[in-house]
Amino acid sequence: MKPLRSSRSRRIAGAALTVGALMATAACGGGSKDDKGEGAGFNAAVTGIASKSTKTGGTLKFVNKQDFDSLDPQRQYYGFAWDFSRFYTRQLITYAPKPGKESNTLVPDLATSNAKITDDGKTYTYTLRDGITWEDGSPITAQDVKYGIERIWAKDVISGGPAYLRQVLDPKGEYKGPYKDTSKDKLGLKAIETPDAKTIIFRLPKPNGDFEQMLAMPTGSPVKADKDTAAKYTNQPFSSGPYKVESYKPGKGAVLVRNDKWKKSSDPIRPALPDKVTVDFNSNLDAIDQRLIKGDYDVFLSATGMSQAGRSDAIKQHKGNVDNIPTSFVRYVDFVTKVKPFDNVHCRKAVFYATDYQALQTTRGGPQAGGDIAPNMLPKSIAGSDEYDPYGILERTSKKGKKYDEAMDEARAKAKDELKQCGKPDGFKTNIVARSDQPNEVEAAETMQESLAKVGIDIQVNNIDGASSASITGSPEVMKKRGYGLSMTGWGPDFPTGQGFEQPLIDGRFIQQTGNYNVSETNDPKINGLFDKALKETDPAKAGEIYKEINHAIADKAVQLPFLYEKNITWRSSRLTNAFSSGAYNGRYDYSQLGVVK
Repeated sequence: MKPLRSSRSRRIAGAALTVGALMATAACGGGSKDDKGEGAGFNAAVTGIASKSTKTGGTLKFVNKQDFDSLDPQRQYYGFAWDFSRFYTRQLITYAPKPGKESNTLVPDLATSNAKITDDGKTYTYTLRDGITWEDGSPITAQDVKYGIERIWAKDVISGGPAYLRQVLDPKGEYKGPYKDTSKDKLGLKAIETPDAKTIIFRLPKPNGDFEQMLAMPTGSPVKADKDTAAKYTNQPFSSGPYKVESYKPGKGAVLVRNDKWKKSSDPIRPALPDKVTVDFNSNLDAIDQRLIKGDYDVFLSATGMSQAGRSDAIKQHKGNVDNIPTSFVRYVDFVTKVKPFDNVHCRKAVFYATDYQALQTTRGGPQAGGDIAPNMLPKSIAGSDEYDPYGILERTSKKGKKYDEAMDEARAKAKDELKQCGKPDGFKTNIVARSDQPNEVEAAETMQESLAKVGIDIQVNNIDGASSASITGSPEVMKKRGYGLSMTGWGPDFPTGQGFEQPLIDGRFIQQTGNYNVSETNDPKINGLFDKALKETDPAKAGEIYKEINHAIADKAVQLPFLYEKNITWRSSRLTNAFSSGAYNGRYDYSQLGVVK
């Protein structure tokens, strides 16, 4: 349905008012006299650690608009679930509990050190540290780690979660998972060896420089075989961390309590400050914001930002409780290159030049509440990111007032020239998909609709339920059948490298007939080959240079139109301690480090 211009204008005006209030707050600097603890105040968790403390006790209270996809570590794919799982799961290695980009460093957790890498990058060996135990006091063994990882293969029983380890360790798909394993100990995966209880060896068919990044995911968590309840494990996962699940009621909430068998001496990562951790679910975002401000909760678990009304109240009246967090998420539009006329690069480039990026930014909340304008796809937190800008996006959006109008006129002239080159001098019609349960996506699609109309490109906005997106945007056949040429979406890295961000979106070998994320269906042999080259590189800086080359190629092909490096307005309660933005967790606080003032 075509939007009413007046309603969209009111939304943009409201966003602009909030932006103005936030900019005034930023100019004021730190928080009020009522701020709790050293380092508290506006943006304290972005610039450092807010309210640093070692005090234990109290209940850390989360609230969220949606349930976990799972509490089972091998089934989790929601980013907030990964962060939350640090309370009750451990891995061989994990991300450093440090602010910002420093958190991207991998450090030992269950293991005594990072891997000993041999055999030209194909063999990874770990030794487990002493004193690591399950919630029943029994030792965590190398066999437990192997068994937990093997569960990823049981797709018919515990579906969901990332497939990286399965793809890297068993590319031919020969292993069938522990539930179909005919070996006596159910440890038949040949790529992992456990010669004793303290040693685990991974043998990769070919090198992959990001292998340790994959082991740091929850899918790398140990599972004790005699406590594995298969599909029901999500209801009561057996804890290897400082907390255990006391109760979990889907759609209602969860309660974690201390695991009295966990030893701080065995865990260099988690301070385990609260006595209890709770989560309540509430689908009403406005109500969540009100209760956060009231003090009923400490943190919004998803960390996707407050509503417009909520952030306005928070900024004006409680600025010391607000963090303006840069995330690793990119908001962008996919071109479906198998749907005409987007099989022609010039028609795609016409959209790049005709899009009003500044209007999109304002619709999403402006520079502070929405984020910085993105000239290309690779987030700033990923090695290889730069300001490559073949369409002059940053130059024209840096202008103000009349100069910006003139810059947009020049860009529209370039768009019309591209339309001539693609054989559509008068423009064309197409459709854009946006998720109805993501109102900002719908509003951004409507904003784009308005700007493209000025060069004769008529796009109709088609709203879909986010829950059905896997069977619509994730199905190349459905996208082509319905004539959906564009898809409004967003993406954050699975892990903080070019592989963890770019490969599922752009490597042609990742195109799936269901659950597809390479919506553009890009299958360029040069790009695919560059991924292979990057994966062999164990030096992150050298790999970053290859990912930079891939990113430039994506921009030149104009198959994805990024427009925002996302920022969020996040509430931090006055009770909260040790809050800091973690690059490894896409800008969310590192939940495992949080404490509360009782």
